Amino acid sequence: MVRITRRAAFQGGAALLAAPPLIDRANAQSAFDWRRFRGERIEVSVQLSPRGTMLQQNNKEFEELTGIRCGLEVVPEQQHRQKIIVEYASGRPSFDVTEISLHVNKRQVGKARWNTDIRSLLADSTLTAPDFDFADYGEGMVTYATQSDGRLDTCPAGADYFILYYNKELLAGKNIAVPTTWDEMYEASKRLADPTKQVYGHVGRGVKNANVVLWSSYLLGTGQRDMIDANRQLITDTPDAIWAGENYKKFLRNVSPPGSIGFNWNECQTTFMQGRAAMWVDGIGFAAPLEDRTRSRIAGKVGYAVVPRGPGPQHHCALFGAGYGIPEASRKKGPAWLYIQWALGKANQLKWLVSGAGVPARSSPFRNEEAIGRSHFPREFFQTLEASAKIARAGLPEIVPVTQFRDVIGSALTNSISGADVATELKKATAEFRPILEQSERET
Repeated sequence: MVRITRRAAFQGGAALLAAPPLIDRANAQSAFDWRRFRGERIEVSVQLSPRGTMLQQNNKEFEELTGIRCGLEVVPEQQHRQKIIVEYASGRPSFDVTEISLHVNKRQVGKARWNTDIRSLLADSTLTAPDFDFADYGEGMVTYATQSDGRLDTCPAGADYFILYYNKELLAGKNIAVPTTWDEMYEASKRLADPTKQVYGHVGRGVKNANVVLWSSYLLGTGQRDMIDANRQLITDTPDAIWAGENYKKFLRNVSPPGSIGFNWNECQTTFMQGRAAMWVDGIGFAAPLEDRTRSRIAGKVGYAVVPRGPGPQHHCALFGAGYGIPEASRKKGPAWLYIQWALGKANQLKWLVSGAGVPARSSPFRNEEAIGRSHFPREFFQTLEASAKIARAGLPEIVPVTQFRDVIGSALTNSISGADVATELKKATAEFRPILEQSERET
């Protein structure tokens, strides 16, 4: 895709374009009061994760700040995704705030208009704290949280950017600079391989379904930066998509460990942390184990960089993440919005980063010197996060049958690793999935 600006993200939503400066001015003289809804009770449902656990541990802080009682439910990820969809569809969800996995449920929730458009809440100076600073959210995450019709129906929460991990020691040993293009990375991978020591230049996901997000990392560097077009038609067999598939194939077949066809993120992480792969492109969320000296042989030797550039005019990295939404059916939208502001405000988002609980959607934590100083991650880790936040783009198409998409396209990619022709496989997979997508678009 062409680089999406905040203006492009909010087409049809001019009010939000003006919101940050207007909010700042209005709140200077606003009647905002954290205790406006004291005595109320809300229900919140989030996924089980370090972020969910942190919210659970600090729930009393919110209650004391606002006087609002908060029932907080923390549910395992897969179970949570299923639970909230069932409750949304019933028309009577039990929660006033919930976490949404944008890479899984964004289109489904948006199409059904289950969530409140928070732009009106943002623009209300009596409901939005003066220091909430919506402009602090990374451009990529704001775009991600915005539906195609311009509605902002979740507040950006956590981000998972795909980045380039590299073994500093291996690159330095052969005087190889950190690659900035995929072509440079491929050539470097060939030079860094040392099969006699079971060391390979690259490692990446090969197993069906999981592999699609690596292929999309190549695609995001081409002239085509999405997998569906403006008419919501599938475009996964174009010349750019085939180029991405060819690159995926050569990296996995030629410069990765034997058996990579069966690798998911876990096998990739294990290979990299054992020092048996020089470079690995995957989610930022896997960084913590790499720096764990009790588990990783390369702790302290890991380098972090933005994903390499492709042949296209723009440079993007794959993005996955979550947002917090307020159901339209909720009768507690005001108290719910206060909860979101507290949970996703600057203080808590900084805590996420400092504690290692996750990557915040906000940008300011990446420049916080206290966070950098207290972290066991090097400064380039934070610089990579901030740079990735500016170029991030959805790593999967925003559709309802996203799991089926990953299965069908993933099978084509797996077949290509085995030697099948990439163009043939992608054309066949595109033809197979197209009616599935069209059917899902017709359904209400």
